[in-house]
Amino acid sequence: MVNKETTPKRDSKTAIFEAAAQEFAERGFDAAGVDRIAAAAGVNKAMLYYHFGNKQALYRELLRGTFSRVATALQALVEEGGSAEEVLDRMIATIARVAEAHPFLPAVMLREIAEGGTHLDRDTMAAMAGLPRAFASVIGKGVQAGTMRPLNPLIAYFSTVAPIMLFTASAPIRKEMAGTQQLPFAMPEREAFITHVQHMLRRSLAADGRDTQAPAATSSPR
Repeated sequence: MVNKETTPKRDSKTAIFEAAAQEFAERGFDAAGVDRIAAAAGVNKAMLYYHFGNKQALYRELLRGTFSRVATALQALVEEGGSAEEVLDRMIATIARVAEAHPFLPAVMLREIAEGGTHLDRDTMAAMAGLPRAFASVIGKGVQAGTMRPLNPLIAYFSTVAPIMLFTASAPIRKEMAGTQQLPFAMPEREAFITHVQHMLRRSLAADGRDTQAPAATSSPR
């Protein structure tokens, strides 16, 4: 018999966030339906409007909260210590972990890119800006140590985030291609891909133009 007092229960706001993430990922902002979000969350529309006001506010709060948490996690890695290269590896692994744990994010961001960021407001973009700021911190650390060359942090940021988002979002396509056996090689494993991105960024940032010590065997964040 389940003990109702100890069984965790989602609050209505969390349930709405989870349902909205799925809806926005599958249909995009314009086609997403408030009725479907409320039904999936197990609440009525009045509750949704009570928490968020409207669909646009819900969408933006979902993105702002996600990017703010990622930026905080990346900055914490910078402050933990270790070489700039080690921190960079952990940052890349963290971004990949977030993309995998929140599959709505790659799908939503690819749509926003295709539509020119139509549905992003300044506060959401400010939250997004926390990610390249974290890259700026680690690159500055590497430059100061003499192991990294100066580079516009946005270049490093997009060189990292773009392939991770595309790799994550393309999972269904890779699965289908693997099933049809149309390629004479296996689909890459997630860990191998993350390690590749780590190597790629290390090489591009290395002060002497060569790759520094290879990333750790595992790409999973601590």
